Amino acid sequence: MNILLEIFNTVLYQPLFNALAFLYHWLPGNDFGVAVIVLTILIRLALHPLMSQSLKSQKVFRELQPKIKEIQKKFKNDQQKQTEELLKLYREAKVNPISGFLPLLIQLPLLIALYQVFWKGLKPEAMNSLYSFMPALGQINPSFLGIMNLSQASMFLAILAGTVQLIQAKTLNPRQKKEQKNQIANIMQKQMLYFLPFFTVIILLRLPAAIALYWIVTSLFSIFQQYNINKNHVESS
Repeated sequence: MNILLEIFNTVLYQPLFNALAFLYHWLPGNDFGVAVIVLTILIRLALHPLMSQSLKSQKVFRELQPKIKEIQKKFKNDQQKQTEELLKLYREAKVNPISGFLPLLIQLPLLIALYQVFWKGLKPEAMNSLYSFMPALGQINPSFLGIMNLSQASMFLAILAGTVQLIQAKTLNPRQKKEQKNQIANIMQKQMLYFLPFFTVIILLRLPAAIALYWIVTSLFSIFQQYNINKNHVESS
């Protein structure tokens, strides 16, 4: 367990903390919130190819749903044949069934590391995690634009994060045509559509507002990515 914690600190926590400290020190105004926003954008730019491929795969899967349901119905009594036909469909569409989950697996440890950065990184003893070439900071002021303390929970940012996630979910799951709708499936989809943002708000109400700010920026980035994918898809069709 100690070895895993050491790897986690070396690979994720310390680099992210030093990146945040660097941005905080060198950006004009030494604003912690601005440093969080810039760090989030840099992280999303680094993950852009992976996230973009994931969003494209999700879009293809949504378009394949009628064919997937047709195969499942046709071979409902033959699981082996059903699996073969589904894999064949995925190969023809050049899509990987697990590609949509890979970014989530990568973002989870990142989110945990950022939580540690935004929580522990504001304490004086955290400065011991700075690299030797980093300037001494003393202590980071968690203020955002001089009006908000990002080390404490913020109802405003939590609700804003949930709202932006709801917009993102609607962007990722556009309305289907009426003839393709299944009433029960549609009800469940709507429930999940609103439950996840609500759950996000509840969670963020208990966490430092810096995490809510990260959530807002990363959701906005995803909306922008999805918009570009949809736009390119329309232009190419």
